[in-house]
Amino acid sequence: MKKFLDFLLQRKVILPIIIITFGYIIFKIIKSVVKKILNRGRTTFEQKRRATIIELTTNIFKTLIAIIVIVMILEIYGVDTASIVASLGVAGVVLGFALQETAQDFMRGISIITDNYYVIGDTVTINGFTGEVIDLSLKSTKIKNLAGEVLIFPNHTVSSITNLSQERAGVKIDVPTAYEEDCQKVEKILKSVVDEAKKLPHVYGDSKYMGIESFSDSSILYSIVIFCKQSDRWDIKRTVNKMIKEAYEKENIKIPYTQVEVHHGKEIV
Repeated sequence: MKKFLDFLLQRKVILPIIIITFGYIIFKIIKSVVKKILNRGRTTFEQKRRATIIELTTNIFKTLIAIIVIVMILEIYGVDTASIVASLGVAGVVLGFALQETAQDFMRGISIITDNYYVIGDTVTINGFTGEVIDLSLKSTKIKNLAGEVLIFPNHTVSSITNLSQERAGVKIDVPTAYEEDCQKVEKILKSVVDEAKKLPHVYGDSKYMGIESFSDSSILYSIVIFCKQSDRWDIKRTVNKMIKEAYEKENIKIPYTQVEVHHGKEIV
């Protein structure tokens, strides 16, 4: 037992344990302080943004503390850390040329965070892929779609971004209607649908009928816009589409659709 205690009390054994423990405690204190300072957002967006910044900040401090702890332990064992640091500086220059894309990832990652492009928990469309941001680092972004597929984007490849998680969304619905239908009657029906839609949860009162959007080959496109909570935009759109269909059926308003004629071997004159 005495030999075991003597071994533990040796400088090369006890000091590394103390340094690691001290580094761990410092990291926990810094993490707690960062959370108290940054975790004060009022809106959902601010809370998610601050959570992302907290995660990145604590990861940076964790890396720095780990490097300092390793250097201090190496010095205890007599390793010349000054030469190692100098060598790392030279190696860093060489790696800088070799890892230009990684450097671009870091710069783009900083831009994404500081400019509030998106944060963890947001629903976004990046380069044509739509899903929820489940991880965001300085190097990459992970997005998970409704099918459970996870796509990882190196930050420097992120070019086209659509953030679908702002508090308010405008859902535009174009309704194809037959040319022969009376315009005033159609407008009255769609305005009544909008009025009914305003009674739905999370739909705002400035939703409105917009007018005739365009003329297509077989129909006139009438347009309405429903303003609602962003997270409910798809459910609201499906519900309003159903309301339009039911209102058109009730008032015998025709919605044109493509029809195909099939001829069974008979000569077409």
